[in-house]
Amino acid sequence: MTIGERLREERERLRLSQVSFAELAGTTKQTLFSWETGRTSPGADQLAIMASAGVDVLYVITGARHNNVATTPDELSYLRACRALPDAQAKQAGRDLLKTLMRVYGVKMPGVEGHV
Repeated sequence: MTIGERLREERERLRLSQVSFAELAGTTKQTLFSWETGRTSPGADQLAIMASAGVDVLYVITGARHNNVATTPDELSYLRACRALPDAQAKQAGRDLLKTLMRVYGVKMPGVEGHV
């Protein structure tokens, strides 16, 4: 799989149209098409912008997924909501709620419970 194909896969994973993804990256739909077809590649500035929007840039470049990247739009939305909590107290309340939900639903994730 090429960089362009992985970039398209990431755009689709985030459920973004070519137009909205191009706008996000500060470019045109034509340039995005050029990236996705492998004729050209995005620069570091565009990749940094994409990373801040949830694109797994390591995956785009190397084909190896990073463990801390949301894999679905729902996970990305959840992650963004967690990051938007205003302070440490709110973040702790979110972790406590998540621990409770995991207990209620019998979710066991070795090594994760103590870090949620």
